[in-house]
Amino acid sequence: MEPRRRRIDQVTDPAYIADLSSLSMDQLRERRRVLDDLDAELSFYRRMLHGRMDLLSFEMKRRSGEEKRTLIEALPQILADGIDGPTRNTIPRDLPLTLPDLIGDGNRAIDRVLGDDFLTHLPSLEDDELAEIQEALTGAEREVSAQRRAVYDVYDQISAEITLRYREGLADGTDLLEDQ
Repeated sequence: MEPRRRRIDQVTDPAYIADLSSLSMDQLRERRRVLDDLDAELSFYRRMLHGRMDLLSFEMKRRSGEEKRTLIEALPQILADGIDGPTRNTIPRDLPLTLPDLIGDGNRAIDRVLGDDFLTHLPSLEDDELAEIQEALTGAEREVSAQRRAVYDVYDQISAEITLRYREGLADGTDLLEDQ
């Protein structure tokens, strides 16, 4: 029996988009649905990482004297906007979202970073420990962002195949409502 592969590995495998023209519309839609689900999961992980990064950044600014408020005083702003203001996409999604388990088997960087309870003992951490945590968060965020870009690339190719079929009359336009 072949070992179970992660969805990100499945969808970024060149075989996932090889010979898209041979797939049925239902198969193409199913692959696109998998990509939508995976994007929602990766987006959720990014939001979790950015929240931790914002809290950690605030604490580092507070310790350096750049910030006078306590973490508790600044928490509403940090959670609403991030430490440097609203910089991320905050457009609500229409996709149904099933929240993923936060912690997997601990083998992925995201599992280790999100599983770290550094926020519970933030005041007792040394500056060098904060820097290490920030580096781990940044690395995990880069990995998740790269995965999202790869998902978008695959999504674009599948969507292009679907569009081509409609444009060339190879798919029935009456089923466009199913694509919604």
